[in-house]
Amino acid sequence: MGYFIDVIIPVPLQKLFTYSISSSEAVFIKRGMRVAVPFGKSKIYTGIVARIHQLPPTAYQAKEIHQILDETPLVNELQLELWEWIANYYMCTLGDVMRAALPGAFILESETRIVKNKGFPIEEHMLEDEEFLIYEALQHQSSLKIQDVMGILDKKQVFPVINRLIEKGVVHLEEEVYEKYKPKLVRYVKLGSNYTTENALQQLLDDLGRAPRQKEVILTLFSLVGKTKKPVTVFNLKNESGASSSIIKTLIDKGVLEEYHIQTDRIQYSGKDTLKTKLLNTCQIQALDAVKKAFETQNVTLLHGVTSSGKTEIYAKLIEDCISSGKQVLYLLPEIALTTQLISRLQRYFGECISVYHSKYSSHERVEVWNNVLKQAPKAQIVIGARSSLFLPFSNLGLVIIDEEHELSYKQFDPAPRYHARDTAIMLANMHQTKTLLGSATPSLESYFNVKQHKYGFAEIHRRYNDVLMPEIQLVDLKDKYKRKRMTGHFSDTLIEAMRDALNEGQQIILFQNRRGFSPIIECTICGHAPQCPNCDVSLTYHQYKNQLRCHYCGYHTAMHLNCEACGSSDIDSKGFGTEQIEEEVKTLFPGYKVARMDLDTTRGKYAYDKIINAIEQQEIDILVGTQMLTKGLDFRNVKLVGIMNADTMLNFPDFRAHERSFQLMLQVAGRAGRTDERGSVLIQTYNPYHSILQQVSTNNYTEMFNEQLNDRYTYKYPPIYKLIKITLKHRDFNRVEQASQWLAKSLRQLFTEYVLGPESPPVSRIRNQFYKNILIKIPQGQSLSKTKEAIIKVNNSFFSIKEFRSVKIILNVDNF
Repeated sequence: MGYFIDVIIPVPLQKLFTYSISSSEAVFIKRGMRVAVPFGKSKIYTGIVARIHQLPPTAYQAKEIHQILDETPLVNELQLELWEWIANYYMCTLGDVMRAALPGAFILESETRIVKNKGFPIEEHMLEDEEFLIYEALQHQSSLKIQDVMGILDKKQVFPVINRLIEKGVVHLEEEVYEKYKPKLVRYVKLGSNYTTENALQQLLDDLGRAPRQKEVILTLFSLVGKTKKPVTVFNLKNESGASSSIIKTLIDKGVLEEYHIQTDRIQYSGKDTLKTKLLNTCQIQALDAVKKAFETQNVTLLHGVTSSGKTEIYAKLIEDCISSGKQVLYLLPEIALTTQLISRLQRYFGECISVYHSKYSSHERVEVWNNVLKQAPKAQIVIGARSSLFLPFSNLGLVIIDEEHELSYKQFDPAPRYHARDTAIMLANMHQTKTLLGSATPSLESYFNVKQHKYGFAEIHRRYNDVLMPEIQLVDLKDKYKRKRMTGHFSDTLIEAMRDALNEGQQIILFQNRRGFSPIIECTICGHAPQCPNCDVSLTYHQYKNQLRCHYCGYHTAMHLNCEACGSSDIDSKGFGTEQIEEEVKTLFPGYKVARMDLDTTRGKYAYDKIINAIEQQEIDILVGTQMLTKGLDFRNVKLVGIMNADTMLNFPDFRAHERSFQLMLQVAGRAGRTDERGSVLIQTYNPYHSILQQVSTNNYTEMFNEQLNDRYTYKYPPIYKLIKITLKHRDFNRVEQASQWLAKSLRQLFTEYVLGPESPPVSRIRNQFYKNILIKIPQGQSLSKTKEAIIKVNNSFFSIKEFRSVKIILNVDNF
């Protein structure tokens, strides 16, 4: 009997494909190895071996694999188990999970090459001009890439020309697989083997008497070897000796120096000796004991500590215990900006035991972290990262820490898998039979509800570190201020006065406005026309720094209009305000002070976060304006005042979690104030100061907010009481998506009756020229989640059996909040 393997390929297919292998390959191949496999007519994909068996497929003839890419498994058994759980729970395919989990450099791509047909008689008059140019290029090269053909013809649409050449039998296509990852090699030099004896060395120095620059290089090499007792890089030798590359090359060519290469990691820790973790205060010791006690009976524990209470020091103590027992630690953070500060803090304690993994790292850097975790290298005992780091190949996980567990950033919305990193990390810890610690100053309702249901353990810190007082929170009534004409731009007199006092004392200020750009709407004052995105049902946002109108959904942009497109008037006014406008107003109000902005537009580069955060820590910035990036647990020691420019935009957002999120955002941003000896202050500008959420924020009353919101969730059947599955349909034709959504909702309503809401159009109902419709399914506590999903998949399959609906894209989003 033959041998077969089931392979996961990075394509969203419901079933795994089976390939045939030889008996010797069956002995060598293990689950989790990569193989290159043919798929479709000519494509070659990287696949992960999921199963080795002797059952041939019944529906098709199994193809042979192309090649085996690894000597040992790249993905371990527990990872494959996690992938299967994600695919089942979040209703996606294993191919989706594979593409999200593996660094891009591991997924080899095949590249199409155009090759000349040998021995085929060509009559040149049969070829058109463009065809002849390609034919002529192939006389000098064995093959051409598609990119090469684009360059030769100087146009992008080259496939019609290539297809004509294939039909005429002039060329054929071949697929070539290429490796994406290239290890970093560092050039080192040492003295040539002929000059190791004392006599030969003396002779060499005498000979180099007439070449003083070369002699200087050799003497510098001795000096460096004597000082460091380490191999010498070409880079160091050049810097120390002041010699040029050509002088070193000449010495290598003569055989006086020998060059060699050593593979090295792209990210190196260059810090000093590690320090001991800080001594904890009484509140922290009590919390740490409570966490350890809770871990005796519960797998998951929630640590609820007010902002600046020193939760990170508790994490450090738990990490210390964990790595001393030889285990690995996963420390999840919601935002890349946070890793910058946290790494420098934890590196003081744990030195080079720390690896970092997030999307701002290059593909090569991520491959190196993956390999270090796989080999359980000392430098990967602690992994700090954003949500994708839970896909790393841990084999000895001892603790999972999820900091700021309430954050929305932990949820992946697009593309699939649409997983929630907090819930998936809890599942990962469960598979490794280890513990999870959730930490937050404003826990999510789901986590706190699980504590109340005794599913999670609980620990609490009520006081800030060093008994620093919580910031004083003051609500400013904008309605009253506008009425009394006490507003300057978007700043009330109260906020301006508080800012002036803080700046006079040499303190720093943070201003929070959860909207980037200069102004979300540009409107003609004569006819009321506002420029809209041509691809989406949304108005264009004005970005002043580029003098552009931009769509934040599809990226469309155009130059700012000088005249109204509708009536030609030049009276164009801006409505609403974003971080750019606040930054400009601050510069006008407080000239001579350094103002910076932290939002998606200013943090696009790899080190952009580091630069802004370091500038704040070095007190090079006096006033920082930013979006919700500022709320993510950053520790700024010298911030005295926090201003929230407009609280109402968050409170009035059309989402069942708007009030909970507003409470969390405002309390988190308030927590950036007064983190040292002096008490900070927070000013919240609002048109509705008597709103219950704002009152709860001003008194830091989490319990009251939790009880009020939970009561609403019971009443309106929302999480954590009911589970949610959101189904989104999209298509370029509005009528098609309308019909399809009506059919799907009617079919689901027959199964789930009143628990199906919709179909309805979302607030932005067209994005990138695709029309959207949403259907929401609520699942009560007694109803089986797995059976519900099975029923949805059956309805889904029936939906796609209808010819008119096949082109409609369906997105299934489990726990879409």
